[in-house]
Amino acid sequence: MSSKPKTKRPASSDDWIAQAHVLTEALPFMQRYDRKTVVIKYGGHAMGDAELASQFARDVVLLKQSGVNPVIVHGGGPQIASMLARLNIKSRFAGGLRVTDAETIEVVEMVLAGAINKQIVTALNQAGGRAVGLSGKDGDLIVASKTRARKSAAQSNVEKAVNLGFVGTPKKINTDILDTMLRSDIIPVIAPIATSEKGQTLNVNADVAAGALAGALKAERLLMLTDVKGVLDAKGKIIPRLSQARARTLIRNGTAKDGMIPKLETATAAVKNGVAATVILDGRVPHAILLELFTELGAGTLIE
Repeated sequence: MSSKPKTKRPASSDDWIAQAHVLTEALPFMQRYDRKTVVIKYGGHAMGDAELASQFARDVVLLKQSGVNPVIVHGGGPQIASMLARLNIKSRFAGGLRVTDAETIEVVEMVLAGAINKQIVTALNQAGGRAVGLSGKDGDLIVASKTRARKSAAQSNVEKAVNLGFVGTPKKINTDILDTMLRSDIIPVIAPIATSEKGQTLNVNADVAAGALAGALKAERLLMLTDVKGVLDAKGKIIPRLSQARARTLIRNGTAKDGMIPKLETATAAVKNGVAATVILDGRVPHAILLELFTELGAGTLIE
């Protein structure tokens, strides 16, 4: 019996040659990222689609086999909302932001650090990797403080603080446990649940958590998988490359809107804190992370 893994066979010898050519073309890019750390924020449609999720797992294992050190940080907003609805826990909002009370944070931790985290770990292991699930509470990986948002009063321009409950902003990243894992064949999968200095459980936005971890690890790349092609200009065309200054300009002049604003803020902060570059890319594109890292084409907007 053959011990070779089962793969889809090319139709002819020409297809085999084309496949070999693709591998040789990828070699310089593999060498560029050899033994480098790449933090991947995983969420959105890419995580909810079964086929894309399976492809993602295989691609991450391929990165590890190629000498790259991937670190996965995942979200889970839709799954949390679904579980809250099933438990008949109503969400409360302040200034347009969800308030995470004591009852809600228990559900958030259960969904993120439990079900979702282990689903991703299982998918990576089934793809041939050796994944281990963590939350930011393990080894005090992410120590955070409560987030205080601000909103304007309805009848004036006066701002006031908004208590969002058990929502956190990273203040300290302890990378010891990750450093040990990255020296091995383990792929860390991290749920963005943090602890405060007083031991409170806090929910951290997955983009923000990924940016903080990437900065602390001095990652070569932070890849932020989204449900859009990348950063768009005023005409709706993708911008392949951005400086930190231009990214801030897009925010100030209103070209960057809604959910893209915090992503750009996270991207520029990560680069400022030591990440070589951040890429905002479309996680709905098959093999998006391989296209970005191992081809000249790329797959989104690079901020450096």
